[in-house]
Amino acid sequence: MMKKIEADVIVVGGGPAGIVAAIAAGRQGIKTVLVERYGFVGGMSTAAMVYPWMTFHADSGEQVIRGIAQEIVDRLIERGGSPGHLRDTVGFVHTVTPYHPEIYQVVAVEMLREAGVELYLHSFVDEVEAADGTIRSVRITTKSGKIELAGRIFVDASGDADVAYLSGAETLKGRDGDSQAQPMTMKFRMRGVDLEQIKAYMLANPDNFYKKTPIDELPGLPLTGISGFYSEWQASGVPINRDQVLLFTGPADDEVLVNCTRVQGLDGTQVEDLTRAEEEGRKQVLLMAEFLKRDVPGFARASVSAVGTQIGIRETRRIVGLYALTKEDVVAGRKFEDAIARSGYPIDIHDPSGKGVTASWIAGDGTYDIPYRCLVSRNASNLLAAGRCISTTHEALATTRLTPSCMATGQAAGTAAALAVLDGVTPAEVNVARLREALIQEKAYL
Repeated sequence: MMKKIEADVIVVGGGPAGIVAAIAAGRQGIKTVLVERYGFVGGMSTAAMVYPWMTFHADSGEQVIRGIAQEIVDRLIERGGSPGHLRDTVGFVHTVTPYHPEIYQVVAVEMLREAGVELYLHSFVDEVEAADGTIRSVRITTKSGKIELAGRIFVDASGDADVAYLSGAETLKGRDGDSQAQPMTMKFRMRGVDLEQIKAYMLANPDNFYKKTPIDELPGLPLTGISGFYSEWQASGVPINRDQVLLFTGPADDEVLVNCTRVQGLDGTQVEDLTRAEEEGRKQVLLMAEFLKRDVPGFARASVSAVGTQIGIRETRRIVGLYALTKEDVVAGRKFEDAIARSGYPIDIHDPSGKGVTASWIAGDGTYDIPYRCLVSRNASNLLAAGRCISTTHEALATTRLTPSCMATGQAAGTAAALAVLDGVTPAEVNVARLREALIQEKAYL
């Protein structure tokens, strides 16, 4: 007989959005369960080495993402797991936030336990029971057999809108009219890198790097990211469809995270495509490492120290919500009455088939709002989304998918789920003014 567990709020996906959503719900005194398929939490931040977190700030330097996300950063700083928010020496955004993934995993679980969250690791959601537009339960496959998790409100923080899709709720994928999504990337780290040599080379060859690199500030800044080495890359002959080298420094003093592989034309929700992507991504890791050691200053003594547990996925399914955030909303810096989060990250689309990255910048104060309606499923009455699978267009997803924004929508989804339980209403009926007040009390910035 299948084991059955009942809770008020079921959060699926133990990435940054799911972690924060579960903490937010649990702090409201609501019985909350968090389900994660791996044996550790962190999602793309740990399993796929998505690093550093970018960005908590607008271009002006104003911090626009706070709340539980900032609590996590503060705890990491206390544990020696992060230097905090540092100037982005790529120049794409104002700040980046380096962190140590192993310390992050421990801190996150400690915060979940403190909030009273019941955690199920090694648990894969493969079935959703729903009737008449209401989800009754999710079923997880575990080493100890199948378990049914029955809940009142469900938060889909899977990144791939798995709960929405399995429930029969509407989802979208890729660009409007097709399913082309941003490429996947297998990230890896190298140790033995001479960062001082790289910085000296950047100062001597500024035209070989991204146009927004703060070269004038660089002598007095810790090196956090590098985008460029254009001449070396163009002469390399490496068969990867991109136009530059992108590196981020740390966590160690001689270490970099390499964000350069690019696997295009495959679907992150199809097992055959995912299998091919993992194979191709790991081949590209070796090609990139060989190129860096051979041709790029500072890498002569470097070696690969770690490769992602899985390939990094930028885009798959997203829910169809009560509202879909658009590119026009983002670039206009639009503000909404039902805003539950702000972001200062620009639109950043890695071409689904080409070499480049398309950026669109935010007007006005350099921030835009994410409305609560983007978190509420149009079809499933008791379903909220958080993180990468909220309701947006393909273009707007290219900003909301970034980790700090995912944390912010996670806090809103978890808080809204708790309020829905406490008031006996559906997510669509949650009092938004009360939700915003609750978020502000927990130090979110709206």
